[in-house]
Parts: sequence; structure tokens; C-alpha cells
Amino acid sequence: MNFHKMLTARAETHNPVRVGLIGAGKFGTMFLSQARITTGLHVVGIADLNLTAARNNALTAGWTEQQISATDVDEARRAGTTHLTDEVENLLRAGQLEVVIEATGQPGAGIRHCRRAIREGIHVIMVNVEADAVAGPLLAREARAANVIYSLAWGDQPALICEHVDWARTCGFNVVCAGKGTRYHPDFHQSTPETVWEHFDVDADAARRSGMNPKMFNSFIDGTKSAIEMTAVCNATGLRPQREGLGFPPASCRQLADVCKPQPSGGVLSRTGTTEVVSSLNRDLAPVKDDLMYGTYVVIEADNRYTQRCFQEYRMLPDATGRYAALFRPTHMIGLELGVSVASVVLCGQPTGTPAEFLSDVVAVTKKPLNAGEVLDGEGGFCVWGKQIPAETSLRMKALPIGLAHDLRLARDVAKGQILGWSDVDYDTNADIVTTRRQMEDAFGT
Repeated sequence: MNFHKMLTARAETHNPVRVGLIGAGKFGTMFLSQARITTGLHVVGIADLNLTAARNNALTAGWTEQQISATDVDEARRAGTTHLTDEVENLLRAGQLEVVIEATGQPGAGIRHCRRAIREGIHVIMVNVEADAVAGPLLAREARAANVIYSLAWGDQPALICEHVDWARTCGFNVVCAGKGTRYHPDFHQSTPETVWEHFDVDADAARRSGMNPKMFNSFIDGTKSAIEMTAVCNATGLRPQREGLGFPPASCRQLADVCKPQPSGGVLSRTGTTEVVSSLNRDLAPVKDDLMYGTYVVIEADNRYTQRCFQEYRMLPDATGRYAALFRPTHMIGLELGVSVASVVLCGQPTGTPAEFLSDVVAVTKKPLNAGEVLDGEGGFCVWGKQIPAETSLRMKALPIGLAHDLRLARDVAKGQILGWSDVDYDTNADIVTTRRQMEDAFGT
């Protein structure tokens, strides 16, 4: 890739890659900790609604007060420092950025920020996979039309899985399945911000003192985040969801090829060329030995006996038949690795994963019986969890995307376990996120 050499060349000509960051939460802070010491990168500005928290996070990541003292982005670019602002417009409209990282985690905000950056001719790295799940294919198309790049974020699992898929296809392999690991049990779908910490064996009071966001952690444990991330993978790679979505089978790193293969071959998949998330817990809640909880993987298929023999000879984690084999990465470094996306997008003109089709969707499923008049509290909350299903199924059902299931009032009573539809809620047809989603459905729906 030679990214480091290319970044060094930019530094030597006193023209480092100019980056803006929107959202200085956990992911953004992890990026800042490495960007500060990466040759050839200059974080010109950081935008966050909570300036105090953003400043504290930057200082925690090793920055000094002097480094974040610029009064505006013009001064920041001239002085090689960074401007903190609570207004995204101040960051995007000055024409000083080459790429912006959207890391707010809020789908509506992410869509607005992305479109504004595209209008300004700025590349976008979409850490905000929640926004990508709502309208990623449309945003990527708009970026291409404006001759800029819309990219998934390296270090986050979807981009790493996309890389696995690309590697496999470049080597001529048929991709059977790709995905990641997580901590899962069927009962976790009913997890709430009040019960989430027991699933992580974390003391609730300690979590509050540490500032840990219960809704964010709950979106991981109740299955929503997995559905969102696998939707991003499908829409970027052409893999298609399983008919009933993710099954979360228990599997160790060594069992991937035996488990994540089609049912007729002895696996759990309802189809080939799909996504699956494997659990680090057995159904009796006993831990899986050699789990893949933080990792990513791809399962490939040999089309001849010679390749099958190679799978065995080189111990490529084959299944019992030798027909399938797996490659996995045991962990991911989240925002610490995000510089790879920055370099790839700006220096090589290549995204680290980008949606091209609308093949997968994430719909809102009720965690409990809900009554007319109740207000949905969105991803990771008390009311709904997100389920991956084929996009064509979602459109046919007129299902409500999980990214819109926030601050909407129910129009009728609904039972537990029901996939919500647009007709089940009262919503503003003119809201930006609603109109964007409708535009995406019109552009990519079949």
C-alpha cells in the first residue's frame, strides 16, 4: 500500500492531508490519539456539540492546549494547529479540508453532515454506520456524482470485512460467508439500558462513574449493532442477507468453516454468499473456547480437489469436508486504525468499502408489548432492537428502519416481537431523514 511513504512525501512538501472530525466521542478520540503522531496528517478542526467534552477527550488522547487553540480553521491550517467548534458549518464551509470523518453515531446528523461535505467537495469517511444503514447507497451515489469519495471506516468491522471479501475474490475464491464475532444470546434481544451491564459483567455504578453510555453498549448486546454492520457489509460487497437475518451461531475461530457454510453442507446458513455473526457464548451461556468476539472473518470455497488439498496441507482452517476454509482476524483496533481510510481515500482515491447496492436493511422489532401513544427511544433503548433482513423484504413489508425509530409516537398497540411498519407510527413526512430515506428507496428499490 505504501501509505506511510505517501504520507511522508506530503509532510516533506509541507502539505499534510487536511482532516476534519465531526464527533469527538470514543471512536473520534481513538483516532485523535494516533492522528496526533501520524506523519503527514493534520487534523484542521474538530466539531462537537459538547466542546468541553471534546477538549477533555483531545487532552486525554495526548493533545496539548496549544495544539487545539486555533480560533478558526484558517488559523489552524496556517499554524498547523486545530480548531475546536460546536458548529459543523464552521468546519465544512471554509474549503480547508480534504476529508471529513463523520463519527457522531446519529443517523440524521450523519446524513446532513455527509451531504454538506459532498456539496463542498470534501471526501467523507462514514464512521456513523447507523447513517449508512439508513441511506448509505444513496449518499455514496451522490458522492460519486460530485467526484468525491464516500467510504466506510477502516478499523471498524464493516470495512475490515469488506477487505476480507475483496481479498477472497481477488484470489479467485467464491465467498460463502463473511462477518464478525460478538457476545450473543437470544434473551439479549430484550436487553435494556437498565439491564445491559449484567450481560457484560460490569457494575452499573462503576459504568456510570466511567461515563459509559448504556444505550450504546446495549445496541451491541441486543443484536442491533451487528445487524447494522452486516447491512453495511452487504450493501458494499454484494453479499445478501439470509432470509431470516442473523442467526448468531456459537463458533470458535477454528470452527468458522464448519459452522458458516450452507445447511445442505452441514452448516447453518440458509444461503451462500451471505453474512453471519458468530457468538462467543453457547446457548447455555457457557463461553465458547477460542471465541472471535472482537474479530472478523471470511469463509471461502474450493472448486477443485487440488485447492481442497492445499487447504489441508497449509492448515487454512478447513471444515471437515475440506471444501470450505476460513480466514479470520482476531481483533480490530477501531479508531486507532482509521488513518488507513484517510490515506486510502485522499492519497489513492480508493474507499475502504463503499455501498453500491441496497440489498440489506435493518428494521425495528419490538422488545415488549407497546401501547398506542408510547414514544420509541431508538437504537439501544427500551422499545426496539434492529434486525437484518433483505431489503426487498423490508420494502415489501413497508418496515420501519431502526435508524428512524427514535422519538416517533406509536399510532396503535403492537405486540412483542413485531416488526414495526411505517403505518404503526406517526412521523413527519417532511423530516430530512424521512425524505432522504424515501429518496433512497425510490432510487434503489425494486
